[in-house]
Amino acid sequence: MADQGLSDASMNDFATWAPVLRLLRAEKARELAGKPVRVAGRIGRHGWSLALTRRMPSPGRAAQVEDMQEELDAVERVRCALADAGVDDVSFTAGIAPTGKATLRLLGPSPAVEPGIGTPHPGALILVDGALPEPWRRLPEPFPGAAPAPSADPELLERTLRERLPHAIGATEEEIAAAEARLGVALPDELKALYRVTRARWEDLGGDHEAVMDACTAVGFELFDLDGLYIADAASRYCRWEFAAMEAVTTSPDAMVQGLVGSPGWIAFGDNGGGDRLAVDLTPGPRGHKGQIIMLSHEENVGAELVADSLTDLVLGRLGSEPGGSGQRRPPAVARVNVASLRSVEAAVHPGLEVLSIGVWDDAPLSLAPVVGLPRLRTLTAYPGSLADPLEIAKLTGLEYLELGPQEWRVLLDAGAVPRSLSAAAIRAHSDHDPLPIVAVANEILGLWGRPRIIQTVLEGDLGPLP
Repeated sequence: MADQGLSDASMNDFATWAPVLRLLRAEKARELAGKPVRVAGRIGRHGWSLALTRRMPSPGRAAQVEDMQEELDAVERVRCALADAGVDDVSFTAGIAPTGKATLRLLGPSPAVEPGIGTPHPGALILVDGALPEPWRRLPEPFPGAAPAPSADPELLERTLRERLPHAIGATEEEIAAAEARLGVALPDELKALYRVTRARWEDLGGDHEAVMDACTAVGFELFDLDGLYIADAASRYCRWEFAAMEAVTTSPDAMVQGLVGSPGWIAFGDNGGGDRLAVDLTPGPRGHKGQIIMLSHEENVGAELVADSLTDLVLGRLGSEPGGSGQRRPPAVARVNVASLRSVEAAVHPGLEVLSIGVWDDAPLSLAPVVGLPRLRTLTAYPGSLADPLEIAKLTGLEYLELGPQEWRVLLDAGAVPRSLSAAAIRAHSDHDPLPIVAVANEILGLWGRPRIIQTVLEGDLGPLP
């Protein structure tokens, strides 16, 4: 529980921020003694980003909380104020005179702006309320010929599990029916057979850890109870816009699993113990089996890997022997042009190109003329200074996501050439770039769509002289 001083802190009170500002000023003063300094950062209820050098522990000693206690105390005061204000995250910048006089600007939040990552700059700007990147809108293709694997055997599965779990409490038919009603889909026969043997409520085991481990060993994974079953659709696989827009969904003609973000036919029922979810796949790929078992990696945003042809195979340890995933991790629909990958825009061109990312570049700026007219191009990101003529972007009429440097955005804004097809956008800038000009550009872009702008709150105060 926060102490009374923390709980009384207000987000819009300079005193709330003063401890953080003093730490940042002290850091800057090492290199700019006697001069005005500008500091910036981001603090959220679940983390923060401040340009502070933390004390290194002595050799042979691990870092301790007390090594950064002053920082923790200063940040916690702000985080408590954010919680009281119902704000998740706010960035800030401050100018501090040598006398200690300071002007602090709080930037945001805005419901149309995702927080930045490790920077005070805004993240993705959501220009259309509720908009999702194309891969998150993609539904599975129907393959009417898909059938259960020959190995699917609910009776064998149930018999095997009863032998392994003789004292387990199974789910009733009413409990299974309630789960189906909640999910809006009928559970496949194998999954019903599994829950008829064990309803997987760990309270049934009386808190016996060894019994819990035995149950996991018997089925081969961590089984969710019926209330924990969920549809692993695209909405269940959250991803920030700037990352999601860089993904592409592809399913090869010989794929066992469709290369989707999620599917209304993926019923997640367990975990491998490392955060990867097991699901029954009722919408398999062209060569897959209805009811096959797939695994959704917590480290991937798209696709899944085939684990077994059936739940019976999974429990009996008969795992798939051939590759059964949903395609390449980086499909050709995504092209990266930079010093370490493709060396020209022309090399990226083909009719299926969906995402073009132009990164760090050490040659003459690039023209976008080769990709004009490509029917599926929906995402363009370009490192600051990498484009020869930003106005060529106006010819890319199918873009839904655009990420550019502030100067490139300035060119488009001044020319009235920002593509109106966009659903989201982002401004890429170096981490030490002053946040205020970035916020100004962001607000201009948001204004074109009538979206809520990033509000600036100005607070003034005195930090006193440096100790």
